[in-house]
Amino acid sequence: MHHIRLATEKDLPAIHALVRELAIYEKAEEEFTASLEDYLRDFRAGIFEALVAEVEGKVVGMALYYMTYSTWKGRMLYLEDFVVKEQMRAQGIGRELFGAFLAKAKEKDCRLVKWQVLDWNEPAIRFYKKFQTTFENNWLNGKIFLVK
Repeated sequence: MHHIRLATEKDLPAIHALVRELAIYEKAEEEFTASLEDYLRDFRAGIFEALVAEVEGKVVGMALYYMTYSTWKGRMLYLEDFVVKEQMRAQGIGRELFGAFLAKAKEKDCRLVKWQVLDWNEPAIRFYKKFQTTFENNWLNGKIFLVK
């Protein structure tokens, strides 16, 4: 049996480990440079929140998100990362965790949720399609890395 709840500071090591697992899956572990100390500082500052899925008291999945704003739609919740341990998939945990994220967006009076998925990640794309997701293909993502 699994349980979905709001993450606490004590969950950050498990969340950090899940993000590393995701980075490895996405063949980009070397790009994962945020430290556990970064997570702790930013969680305490309210930069992000997370939901966790637990089985027998152990975190097996998480959805990390933060509030942002769409000038066209208004409040928006951005799902930065969403992952369930590989061995725990196909048990309904991801569906319930994602549903809890959507409920959190409604609770915060958001009009939109957004996230990214790699174009080669077919299992994730199939999962999101179950929620009547609209995939954008006419927007390019821009980014600039700021060096400390």
